[in-house]
Amino acid sequence: MKKLTLRAVITLPDGSESLPVTVIGRQAWMLDQLIQAGPGGLTSIERPAPRISHYIFRLRGAGFDIDTEYEDHGGQFPGRHGRFRLLSKVRIISDSRKAVAA
Repeated sequence: MKKLTLRAVITLPDGSESLPVTVIGRQAWMLDQLIQAGPGGLTSIERPAPRISHYIFRLRGAGFDIDTEYEDHGGQFPGRHGRFRLLSKVRIISDSRKAVAA
């Protein structure tokens, strides 16, 4: 099975666009999840996956602006978790899940 690959451009503060950024595998999945979540963001409780904070770290390193807000949670194991929000305006220019026109 081929890994998910997304190629995107980021709108920069001056309104121009970045050079294309390619993310593969779990980082591509995480970017897709952040886009789908919209301004409400997401947490690892809502989108369980191993190493979400690492995927966020890697996306930030690729140039995506992602905010983390910490929230308390109760339950059997109370504590805090991060809510991640994609602040960058992103335009996907290619998606390996979509067929290429011949």
